[in-house]
Amino acid sequence: MAEYNFSEIEKKWQQFWADNDTYKASVDPSKPKFYSLDMFPYPSGAGLHVGHPLGYIASDIVSRFKKLKGFNVLHPMGFDAFGLPAEQYAIQTGQHPAITTEENIKRYKEQLRNIGFSFDWDKEVRTSDPKFYKWTQWIFMQLFNSYYNNNTDKAESIESLVAEFEAKGNAAVNAVCDEDTPAFTAEEWKGFSEKEQQQILLKYRLSYLADTTVNWCPALGTVLSNDEVKDGFSERGGHPVVRKKMMQWMMRITAYAERLLTGLETIDWPEPLKEMQRNWIGKSMGAELDFKVEGHDIDITVFTTRIDTIFGVTYLALAPESELVKQLVTEDQKETVMAYAEKAANRSERERMTDVKTITGAFTGAYAIHPFSGEQVPIWVADYVLAGYGTGAVMAVPAGDQRDYDFAKHFDLPIVPIIEGANIEEAADPTKEGIMINSGFLNRLSPKEAILKGIEELEKQGIGKAKINYRMRDAIFTRQRYWGEPLPVYYQDGNPYLMDTDKLPLVLPEIDKYLPTEDGEPPLGRAKDWTTEKGDPIELSTMPGWAGSSWYFFRYMDAHNEDAFVSKEAQEYWENVDLYIGGSEHATGHLLYSRFWTKFLYDQGYVTVEEPFKKLINQGMIQGVSSLVYRLTLEYTGSSEGQKPEIYLSKGIIDKIKKSNLTNAEKEIIEKLISEGIASFNQNNGTDLTPKEISFDQITPIHVDINMVYNDELDIEAFKKWRAELKNAIVIPEADGKYLCGSEVEKMSKSKYNVVNPDDIIEKYGADTLRMYEMFLGPLEQFKPWNTNGIDGVFKFLRRFWNLFHDDKDNFFVSTEKATKEELKVLHKTIKKAQEDIEKYSFNTSVSEFMICVNELTSLKCNKAEILEQLVIVLSPYAPHIAEELWSKLGHVTSVTTAQFPAYDESYLVEDSHEYPVSVNGKMRAKMSFPTDMPREEIEKQVLASEIIQKWLEGKTPKKVIVVPKKIVNVVI
Repeated sequence: MAEYNFSEIEKKWQQFWADNDTYKASVDPSKPKFYSLDMFPYPSGAGLHVGHPLGYIASDIVSRFKKLKGFNVLHPMGFDAFGLPAEQYAIQTGQHPAITTEENIKRYKEQLRNIGFSFDWDKEVRTSDPKFYKWTQWIFMQLFNSYYNNNTDKAESIESLVAEFEAKGNAAVNAVCDEDTPAFTAEEWKGFSEKEQQQILLKYRLSYLADTTVNWCPALGTVLSNDEVKDGFSERGGHPVVRKKMMQWMMRITAYAERLLTGLETIDWPEPLKEMQRNWIGKSMGAELDFKVEGHDIDITVFTTRIDTIFGVTYLALAPESELVKQLVTEDQKETVMAYAEKAANRSERERMTDVKTITGAFTGAYAIHPFSGEQVPIWVADYVLAGYGTGAVMAVPAGDQRDYDFAKHFDLPIVPIIEGANIEEAADPTKEGIMINSGFLNRLSPKEAILKGIEELEKQGIGKAKINYRMRDAIFTRQRYWGEPLPVYYQDGNPYLMDTDKLPLVLPEIDKYLPTEDGEPPLGRAKDWTTEKGDPIELSTMPGWAGSSWYFFRYMDAHNEDAFVSKEAQEYWENVDLYIGGSEHATGHLLYSRFWTKFLYDQGYVTVEEPFKKLINQGMIQGVSSLVYRLTLEYTGSSEGQKPEIYLSKGIIDKIKKSNLTNAEKEIIEKLISEGIASFNQNNGTDLTPKEISFDQITPIHVDINMVYNDELDIEAFKKWRAELKNAIVIPEADGKYLCGSEVEKMSKSKYNVVNPDDIIEKYGADTLRMYEMFLGPLEQFKPWNTNGIDGVFKFLRRFWNLFHDDKDNFFVSTEKATKEELKVLHKTIKKAQEDIEKYSFNTSVSEFMICVNELTSLKCNKAEILEQLVIVLSPYAPHIAEELWSKLGHVTSVTTAQFPAYDESYLVEDSHEYPVSVNGKMRAKMSFPTDMPREEIEKQVLASEIIQKWLEGKTPKKVIVVPKKIVNVVI
């Protein structure tokens, strides 16, 4: 068998690709373009495990295929390099985050290169590079200098808005702005001070300052997004998170809510992910109306999608964070209400939305006046009401909403039936079916009719109006951390102003510690002279992690441009991403924000596309297969000084114990081995332990390092050297002396000792084997367990493929003889399958087809260049290193990436014969092959003439012979 030296081959071609810029892409209007992109990674210190490259391998296969099909392919890679982990490490060690990040990136790049990706490293970007974040800062400035014009349905210059104010005031302005924006005339605008004018403009700007409720993590010293908080604790570190009001920079993403919704219909994304974005945006058609508060000059504004249920309102509920709580609570209820509001406000919004079983609330002591009936309506505080949705107040209709119903039942509040015949004895009836009752002027109408009539009456009385509402809130755009993009903002008289663009990039300053100051300011408060040349203070917060990732895909198109974030020529050519692969966990974060920024840049004329990613695939997770050993705990008498022997039973023994079929003889042997082990332990450790009883009641599965396990068999010697306490472990194996481990499929994690390093796989089997095996595991989108036991099959396939080109003496030997029809059929079947599979992103089935192909060619003893040369091209997207080596051996002086993907010929795939199952009286007795164009009469004649069928006829004359072309033959006697 010819030697396949994968290690030497792979290093050789990786160096060739780097030296020759094989994958460098540039604008070339003579070719169609294809932009293939992976979600760029955060470079953690742990490096890659085998689950990380899954999506990269898939995109690489498509990229290489498209290049072979004549496309100009852009396939870049970079690093999302700002973030909490590097900063937390800096806090612990004092080492600058940039140093840690650089070391981690170096490690990632080494691992990525070893896998043989066709990345254009010349276009690498890093979000922490000032040359990159200069443009992140610049885009922020454009957002600050823009507002959203509802009349034109796009973002426009804030200067045009100022001109409108100066000419006519804001009476005719139809723009997205804060709810509390005051009305003013042109004369009033001109009379405002500079500070007043800037405060009003902040109510319109797409990036603006606002006092808002945030998730504050004291231990991390920063604001966290909802996605970074789980059950009241930070996802990173598990620190407590509280809800508090803080002045924050915001992004007015809500201005784009409708366009973000409608844009989903124009892109090829997984439907579940699109549905996640729809739900996050949360469009609701309804009405907004006011409830006057008894004894106060205050209105409580509520939004409802069911104005038809207005007469079923039995209480109002305010969000704990609502400013109205302090204003309305009566003295006798103040202590209770304020304590409840503080506690409830500190629960995360996610927790409050999902926890439907816990019912809490507090009565404010105040009452509202029903806008139609004039009756008193009690006002409560309830944590199921969110300040960020609607108006932060709910008109509660227990008869029609389950949470309102549960709340009313819990606090013994009235439940008024409003739909005739609805059963509300045990639960609310949220349907829109039936006839309205107990509903004043809405009585006897259907709910749909009542909604129209109710809105009409609201607008007639001037107490409400029809309104479209969105659940999505504006995005918080700052973190009180060091390792992030500085905001190019300074302050005068408390107002924010932008720096001049020639001051960009505003580079992170050096500081002594990466902690908040003693006064509680963000770490940038430690910087010396963090002011403008005139002495004005510069913003101390930095941008969030999603800032750079919201536009990085444009930078790859023109990574070294110093005059623009992307040139007009490059963007118009590459347009947007044709294939984007990454995780669905980014649905309501990165994937939403990048769509928002792209639409904004489109409005401003900087790009020609409204959507960043045409097609998106969410790759599944490669899960770890953990190995488990089974520890037996016994009770002892005697002196031990805290030392006790570790006893481990093999899985076969455990299985018998669980099934209660351990024989007495087996039990005696195990007990004897344990006793001998304890005696040895006593001798080695100077102890005097005797088990009270050897029972198998306390058995605990323990994770063990998978590198000590092969085909479920534990390396006992390695296990005993793993940790000090295992040195004298008593290991009870199977009868054959092998200790077998249990297994469990779960997420790869250091704590479970189940992380598989791709470096180890590459060293043992090669990068091409790793690439093909990851694809072979199953469909790209599905979760699947990593099982090293199956990788041998892929490795053996590559060796068989290699052997097709070599003789028994390891000499390269390829024949120039003309291929047979059978050999051509095998080839063209493979070409067709590979092309169709790549085009529908079904990579695992292609790997199977390659294996079948090589097996068939091996059986045919095919070593013909006419077949093998084309096969090298077809396999090259999956296994590029071996393909390059064989392509070179075939006499080519250029890379296989410059070849043309072969076209398959259907004529070779047409079957010229068919194997018929031949039955006698319905029972199959033989199989016979006949040409597909053979007439029925001839088939019948040859069937009856065959010796096998004659035997079953026993000399009888058939009544009839049924021939179904290309299916069956049945002889009836």
